Amino acid sequence: MSDCIFCKIVEKEIPSTIVFEDADVLAFMDIGPIVKGHALVIPKQHHDPVTETPDEVLAKLFLTAKKIAKAQMNAFGAQGVNIMQNNGRAAGQEVEHIHVHVIPRFEEDGHHWNWNPKRYDDFDEMAKLADQLREQL
Repeated sequence: MSDCIFCKIVEKEIPSTIVFEDADVLAFMDIGPIVKGHALVIPKQHHDPVTETPDEVLAKLFLTAKKIAKAQMNAFGAQGVNIMQNNGRAAGQEVEHIHVHVIPRFEEDGHHWNWNPKRYDDFDEMAKLADQLREQL
């Protein structure tokens, strides 16, 4: 897509700090990191959303994310890693080109996920939602 910032990064029209590249995937440093060392992994071909992305592309993205995570642990001494994919605006996706965040984590990095868990009214409510999901699988 001509107006996609990630496609422009793939085409080297916009500078980036590439940490890994092969024929299918590109990984580069996020310019707005949650924690310093935060990287993004993208397919070179434009795909979005996750539900329409071919399985082989998803596999390549997550295998590359695994490599980046291991490198972050070795290079930075990260004590953990968040690997996440936001899909859709409601989920926090800002660029409509599928991408995976690989975020090195440290005990005292000052970042906390506020999951704010909800509760089901009862087991039946949860079971009904599970039924709805199973019907679509």
